[in-house]
Amino acid sequence: MSSVPVLTEAELKLLQALVYQECGMHFDERRTHFLQDRLQRRLKECQLDSFYSYYRLLISNKGKDELSRLLENLTVNETSFFRNKAQMDLFHKHVLEEILHRKQERRDFTLRIWSAGCSTGQEPYTLAMMVADGLAYYYLRNPLPYDMPLPKPLIPPPWKVEITASDISYSVLRAGQEGIYTEAQMSAVDYSYRLRYFDKVGDRYAIKKALKEIVHFDFHNLKTEYLPQRNDVIFCRNVMMYFDEPEQRRLVDKFHRCLNSDGYLFVGHAESLLGLTEKFQMVHRDSGTAYQRVEVKS
Repeated sequence: MSSVPVLTEAELKLLQALVYQECGMHFDERRTHFLQDRLQRRLKECQLDSFYSYYRLLISNKGKDELSRLLENLTVNETSFFRNKAQMDLFHKHVLEEILHRKQERRDFTLRIWSAGCSTGQEPYTLAMMVADGLAYYYLRNPLPYDMPLPKPLIPPPWKVEITASDISYSVLRAGQEGIYTEAQMSAVDYSYRLRYFDKVGDRYAIKKALKEIVHFDFHNLKTEYLPQRNDVIFCRNVMMYFDEPEQRRLVDKFHRCLNSDGYLFVGHAESLLGLTEKFQMVHRDSGTAYQRVEVKS
């Protein structure tokens, strides 16, 4: 039986640097073990005999697919519908309402939301359900002089809603695009939401076509500059924790540039922008938190 190759300190440093350079993920001492474990798996899969030869593969032209597979293996795609309820309530009841009101006054009927690190789609679909709900309710109280077509569309005209869902992992993007979930994955989705936004297919639940059309899944690496622009809200939860402080600062700056004025950023509840930036102010309601973009005086 062949012995498992040993990962030397030098090889580890090379691979750590490569991962950091490619996607900004930083593996400090506490997380080295996790990185080693994932590297070991990929090495075995590629049937290579040393970590250095694996590194050579990753930096070669034909190693691009393997590199994306490795990065995919380094993220923990943990997600659920309506995750962190306090935060979702803050979005649904306060942030969304405020944005709709502000936009209607300006006669700008577009709403753009970006779910960065969307995993298998539960977050962007949750946001789509909440926006459809919020708009219907808002419309009742602020009717516009437009004829409502029949059957009633999910998004009342003249409003246009676009939700971009991005991730670094192609396999989770495919699952999100498919939009089919098991009973276990649906545990946080109440009956009225299931009725309105899902079709029951055997023992699974499929996102209805009209809701699906609002969400666009796209590959994005947060390390690059080509990111979705002009967003009213960005959700990027439990992603920043993979980055070291300089990379977090750069990311927060990017989010600031990707948001419309007075736009909102939601990060994971264990993450904070405190000490990272002056460009956002914290908004806090009933234990839900978000950050609002501050207009920087040049």
